[in-house]
Parts: sequence; C-alpha cells; structure tokens
Amino acid sequence: MNEVFVKCLFEFIGTAVLVLFGDGVVASNVLKKSKGENGGWVVVTIAWGLAVMLGVFIAGPYSGAHLNPAVTLGLAAAGTFSWSLVIPYVVAQMLGGFVGAALVYAFYKDHYDATDDASLKLATFCTAPAIRNYGRNFFCEVLGTFVLVFVILALATDGNTPETGMGSLGAFPVSMLIVALGMSLGGTTGYAINPARDLSPRLAHALLPIKGKGPSDWAYSWVPVAGPLAGGLLAAALYCLIMC
Repeated sequence: MNEVFVKCLFEFIGTAVLVLFGDGVVASNVLKKSKGENGGWVVVTIAWGLAVMLGVFIAGPYSGAHLNPAVTLGLAAAGTFSWSLVIPYVVAQMLGGFVGAALVYAFYKDHYDATDDASLKLATFCTAPAIRNYGRNFFCEVLGTFVLVFVILALATDGNTPETGMGSLGAFPVSMLIVALGMSLGGTTGYAINPARDLSPRLAHALLPIKGKGPSDWAYSWVPVAGPLAGGLLAAALYCLIMC
C-alpha cells in the first residue's frame, strides 16, 4: 500500500478519534439529560488529554501522530518534517475532525434534541471565547499552540522515532501536556490550539441537521485557525534559532 496514503489514513483516523472523544466530553458535560452533565472543566481537560493520547496510540507508529495542522506546519518549518507531506496531512486531519464531530452528533442526537440553548450545542463542536476580544483571543491561541509545538520539538529530537510528531514523545507525556495546557491556558478561549479540532467541527455544525442549532459563529472562526498556525510557526522559529 502507498506509504503516503497509509500515513494520511492514520492521521485521519487518529484525528477523528481525538475529536470524537474531545468533543464527546463537552457534549456529555453540557447537553441536557446527559449523565455527565455539569461535570466541570477538570473533567473536560483530562478527557481532552486522554483523547489526544488515544489518537497518538493509533497514529503514532505510522504517521508520527501530528493530528493537528499547526503541528504539521510547525514541524515542517523547523525542518523536521517534509514539506511535500504538509498538504496531504492537513487534508487528512481536517477530514478526520469533521467525521469525529459528526459521530459525536450521531451519538448524542437525543440530547441535542433535548437541549434548547443553541450556544451549548455549538460548544460541543468548536470553541468560543469566554470574553470576546479578538486581539487577545488570537494571542491566547498563539501562545497555547506555541507551547504545544515547542515542547514537541524540544522533546522529539535526534530522530527518537522514525517519524517526528506527537507520537515521538510517547502517548502519556502528550496527554499530560494537553491537560496542563487546558487547565492553565484554556480558560480564555477553550484552547482550540488545533484548526482540525475547531474549523472542521464548526463546518459539521453548519451542515448537520441539528434541531435549533443557531449560527456557527463564523465571525470568530478565524481565531482558532490563524492563532494556532502562527503559534506553530513561532515555535519553529525559536527552535531553529536555538537548535539549528
């Protein structure tokens, strides 16, 4: 089987699983009549860390488990990943994010129907700022993703595995990194730090026949895309300044 296809297939599956469990915990927390309703931010951040861990377990041995266009772009800019694979990886990740979000909707369909608040339904797909200040929201996404990508670059050095990515670090350290980011830096924007985790599910929200869903907040959608991409590039720039 074509090697690039296999890499992209596992990026797709890993990202779909990441979003299934990540958006799934939000749905469990906010949708009405769910047994996990009002579980709280600690539950959300821990589950997101575990969601990433599951994606890394799946994709790590085959693709390096980037699972995030900002990670892919940052690693390519740092010279640790081939530019020729950037677009195939990003396409696979974005498709995986869409499928993962659609599966969350199918799983919690009855609870979406039982929930009247359109903003809660949107929250199960994508992020929104706690206080809408586009400049600061952008800064928060830049900084959160900068930390993510820089830590990956700092730990995944000297060819620790055949592929460089989150899989190079091992699933447990990555899980703890995501939990720490969420608990420390996630309170302002919901720490998207990943366009495939935000833009693709936002598109799913726009397209799926969700009862009483309301708008998809496209006015904010550029922040969790541009911020993470900029953060990934800045992390690569600092890494190259120090290490190259």
